[in-house]
Amino acid sequence: MKKNFVILFLFSFAFIATNCVKKGVKEEWAIVLHGGAGSAKPMEPHVRQFYLDLLDQALEIGTSMLQEGADALDVATQVVVWLEDCPFFNAGKGAVTTMEGIHELDAAIMDGRNLQAGAVAGLRDIKNPILAARHVMEDSPHVLLIGEGASAFAAQMGLTVVENSYFSTRDPDPNGTVGCVVLDKNGNLAAATSTGGMSGKRWGRVGDVPVIGAGTYANNHTVAVSGTGHGELWIRRCVAFDISALMDYKGLSVEEAAAQVIFEKIDPMEGSGGGVICVDKEGNIAMEFNTGMMYRAWATAGGERGAAIE
Repeated sequence: MKKNFVILFLFSFAFIATNCVKKGVKEEWAIVLHGGAGSAKPMEPHVRQFYLDLLDQALEIGTSMLQEGADALDVATQVVVWLEDCPFFNAGKGAVTTMEGIHELDAAIMDGRNLQAGAVAGLRDIKNPILAARHVMEDSPHVLLIGEGASAFAAQMGLTVVENSYFSTRDPDPNGTVGCVVLDKNGNLAAATSTGGMSGKRWGRVGDVPVIGAGTYANNHTVAVSGTGHGELWIRRCVAFDISALMDYKGLSVEEAAAQVIFEKIDPMEGSGGGVICVDKEGNIAMEFNTGMMYRAWATAGGERGAAIE
């Protein structure tokens, strides 16, 4: 009997150890960012490298901050600010226009520690919408402000006000929405997303980015998610929250949850699709998309680092 007990104990220990190896060691920190998803298009090697370099520059901002112990919320904010200021993405400077030729920008941010969130939609004159979203979260009792009210609030908070023409560039077809998800050294998750929306959209159209649970979500118990793609689909499917819920309620891994949502729930819907970037509470990363490409970059404390387009 004693011998059988010892054998059973050793078998159980080996089973647990094997599962722990498969699961992996928790990362001290992790970060993923994206610059939009869409149809694959011919790209000269030097152009491809140009965009990979841009993604790596944004990634370096985040990794440097995380190595120094910065808070996930601050890291996500600063990375997205950089991407908003970069004129080669559909966010901030470089944002697409509505059918009336006006730039209208949306952004959102969420803190996984306490589920606090802030978002803005339809901004026309605030240089960095992600900063406006953060002020909504931290300096107002609200979650989402829109249009002139959001602009007035952002100006009250001291954010830079610009002419709408500031967002215009010579590129008629900039790449997509930008976003960043982060796990910091304290185990906190954060997500931030910013966009100029759909090119040629009707005045007043709002996509998934500022809708908490659709294009942006973070919860320390599960995952941080930022989405990019056909916003109407993301709203109808509550994409970001659904990934978290599948992990929370069904015990799926972040890779399994993201893949299920993108390929089993978004794929069957009529629309152009898109993708998500995710980092879970252990620092595991998922980057799933059903389009021809998604601009993305990632890094972990364990040394994993990369950038890709296709």
